[in-house]
Amino acid sequence: MTLTLGFSPCPNDTFIFDALVNHHIDTGGLDFDVYLEDVQTLNRWAMEGRLDLSKISYGVLPLITGTYEVLQSGGALGKGVGPLLISKTPVDPATIEHKTIAIPGENTTAHMLFSLAYPKAKHKRFVLFSDIERMVLEGETDLGVIIHENRFTYQQKGLVKLADLGQFWEETTGNPIPLGGIVAKRSLEPALVRQVDELIRRSVAWSFDRYPGLSAYIREHAQEMDETVMRQHIDLYVNDFSRALGAQGEKAVEKLLEVYTGLHPDTALHQPVFIR
Repeated sequence: MTLTLGFSPCPNDTFIFDALVNHHIDTGGLDFDVYLEDVQTLNRWAMEGRLDLSKISYGVLPLITGTYEVLQSGGALGKGVGPLLISKTPVDPATIEHKTIAIPGENTTAHMLFSLAYPKAKHKRFVLFSDIERMVLEGETDLGVIIHENRFTYQQKGLVKLADLGQFWEETTGNPIPLGGIVAKRSLEPALVRQVDELIRRSVAWSFDRYPGLSAYIREHAQEMDETVMRQHIDLYVNDFSRALGAQGEKAVEKLLEVYTGLHPDTALHQPVFIR
């Protein structure tokens, strides 16, 4: 049986899925038709119900709970892992809401966290995450919200941090930051979804057993990152929550859903959100 599966080419995702999609573990007869895309593309596809299984931003989860449910394994949660608001030069905090801000996708968790911290900001531009540093440096936008490997490179390019949006979330809610998760179509047989969830957990374990080694699959898709940045990326975004959300991880996701419905009271959530 073949299932469609989407995730990003970033080192944290290729680390997580390497053993699964390349059959380094026994997949029990399952094969995966893999789509490597940026997270906003995956978010859009999830809203269209395009793939059987997909990495998504938790920021889009409230819009897809009728079609998908969240797996326990494979996600990205934690503390100190949130998006950063950056600029070319220091900015008066009181003026931020009046600036133009580049954001990595309308349905991303980064956008939701920015909106929570700066609810009055209106001049937003939704762009590909990898373009944001350049746009700020070249003056195409005043500010940018950066994620992924850009967290490790913005200072080298002379950019400055204005705010840690993840820290704002942690201080406001007391929860780790739910960045992204793996979802499965509700139309799939529950036993099959549980099988995939266990396979992803085993895939994560396979990669951890070989870490800090970097596989050819991770290197192939790392978009010219050096090894130090690849490992920083993995260290930041892959942890025990990637093995299983657990009660603490589920609580963080539920808090994000609560915040979202507070901002968008007409949103109707399909329950349960998590596979059982």
